[in-house]
Amino acid sequence: MKTHDSTENYLETILILGRQESKVRSIDIAQRLDFSKPSVSVAIKKLCSEGYVEVDNGNITLTEKGREIAESIYEKHTVISEWLIFLGVDKQTAVSDACRMEHAISDQSFQAMKDHIQNWKQSIYSGKQDKQLR
Repeated sequence: MKTHDSTENYLETILILGRQESKVRSIDIAQRLDFSKPSVSVAIKKLCSEGYVEVDNGNITLTEKGREIAESIYEKHTVISEWLIFLGVDKQTAVSDACRMEHAISDQSFQAMKDHIQNWKQSIYSGKQDKQLR
């Protein structure tokens, strides 16, 4: 089932904040995404009802279902932004573009991209790099 971009953004943000802080609160998410606290509260209630997050004493945690989606989106974001930076795109543009691309790219296309990057990296390390990137 395809999730909405906004759902994916919230889940990814919760994942990132959870790696940085011991607790993730609505206010942290609001500040990170530059959203109002009431908007975040509504979204968190929806994410709870859909089984993506749990809230305990104001601490927001991802369920297994939510974590799976968040990690997938975060991986896409990381790989795409790093690849764009490698290709010469400035960091700010690369990160911004990756934020949009991570939601649109299919799993099949993303896997093909990862495979290509991996094969290319292996060719560099083995000294067999072609000067072209297919």
